[in-house]
Amino acid sequence: MKNQSKVYILFFLLALASTFFSIQTEANSELTKTVNQQVHGTDFSIAVRDLNTGELVYEYYGNNGIKPASTLKLLTAAAALEVLGEDYFFSTQMLMDGTIQNGVLHGNIYLRGEGDPTLQVKDFVTFSNTLKKKGIVQINGNIYGDDTWFTGARLSPGIWPEDETYYYGAPISALTTSPDNDFDVSTVIVNAAPARVGSAPSISVQPNASGLRLINQAKTVSRGSKNTLKIERKYRTNQIIISGNLPQGSSKKEWVTMFNPTLSTIHSFKNTLTAQGIKFGPDSKVDYATVPSQAVSLGTKRSQPLKQIMPVFMKLSNNGIADILVKTMGKKVHNVGDWEHGLKVLREYGKSIGLDMNQWKFEDGSGISHENRVNAVQQTLLLVKQPQQPYYQRTFLSSLPVGGQRDRSVGGTLRNRYIEPGVKNRVTAKTGSLDGVSTLAGYVQGDSGKWYAFSILVEHKGSSYTRQIDTVVRKMMTIY
Repeated sequence: MKNQSKVYILFFLLALASTFFSIQTEANSELTKTVNQQVHGTDFSIAVRDLNTGELVYEYYGNNGIKPASTLKLLTAAAALEVLGEDYFFSTQMLMDGTIQNGVLHGNIYLRGEGDPTLQVKDFVTFSNTLKKKGIVQINGNIYGDDTWFTGARLSPGIWPEDETYYYGAPISALTTSPDNDFDVSTVIVNAAPARVGSAPSISVQPNASGLRLINQAKTVSRGSKNTLKIERKYRTNQIIISGNLPQGSSKKEWVTMFNPTLSTIHSFKNTLTAQGIKFGPDSKVDYATVPSQAVSLGTKRSQPLKQIMPVFMKLSNNGIADILVKTMGKKVHNVGDWEHGLKVLREYGKSIGLDMNQWKFEDGSGISHENRVNAVQQTLLLVKQPQQPYYQRTFLSSLPVGGQRDRSVGGTLRNRYIEPGVKNRVTAKTGSLDGVSTLAGYVQGDSGKWYAFSILVEHKGSSYTRQIDTVVRKMMTIY
């Protein structure tokens, strides 16, 4: 009798499992149908995993290597939180040599950087106050920048020449500044306002010209005319060219990259000191120099901890911060702050959590390169590993854009997506976009209430596939 009961129970469990797998197969079939409708004719990779178990519940060309675009930042963020830690901060130190006599420094001032992406002109004002408290009102020496914390190329290999002028293609150094609280490193903001018709527009630069040379070739035209104004830095120079027509009643603002972030930072520092009333000798110059051993520290500016920088990095998809994190990890782990050693740390981290790094190909940490490749199966594996980490809930997850949250500091690059009732707040994910590439990877809540890790990577022709990706994600919600 007992054996007969065991047989009945076994048949019941098998029938239950069969029903479950039948339902799961039907659901996956529905998802496949939607995928085929939305991304037909593209190259893609899609995968979904149960966030609790890590089980791969769906994949469609899941092992197909696709350009990840900015979803590669998921790996960079996870590695940085593990390797550097949530409480890591960046430092910028001001030092001096020489002697002070009657308010005059007969010597030099040095700024030594460690890659702080949050360094701003307000910090230079603080440094100027420090100098005044030391009794310094004039500097009869030079201003030097020490950026030796990082080495190698300032630009990642994947940045195209035509992108170098724009904020997303900014070069980085260990000593650089940002003009805003988005921490758009190595940039200045150029504003153009119309003047009299036929005259050149008025140009201003925030926070200051920073050693860049403005060449205003533009013209103010009558109201209602087409705005053709362009503000671009000439390739591999420090010349910003303003060209085209600016109609009265309109304006133009552009974030323009610095050609040489270190020298521009030192120029900006000197400009700020001058504005604060500190004078310089007639032969004073700005240049590079390694801080000499006899130099005396005058103070250090520390950034906020990484856990506070991470939301700006991820929600706003900041490429400059990605580059800085990569080189910083190389410096901290291998004592070499360059691309090679930073990317080596990314690979070491991936391997340590069980990723197959032979299936990851990347030459930066931001995702800007068209040579980068990853597949959805691996990317979702990365995502399901994160909840096991102590920093997951409070930093990694909270730093991702939240679908439908119109507040830019919460919704980030997803603030205008998934806005309708019933969908809002159910997608927390990293967006990605390049020419011919649209991607999204993160976490989605199904109608069951369960959360899943997902990755959708699409290479296509023509315009963005954002709408198609969102349709696929909405289907995921309804079937899981």
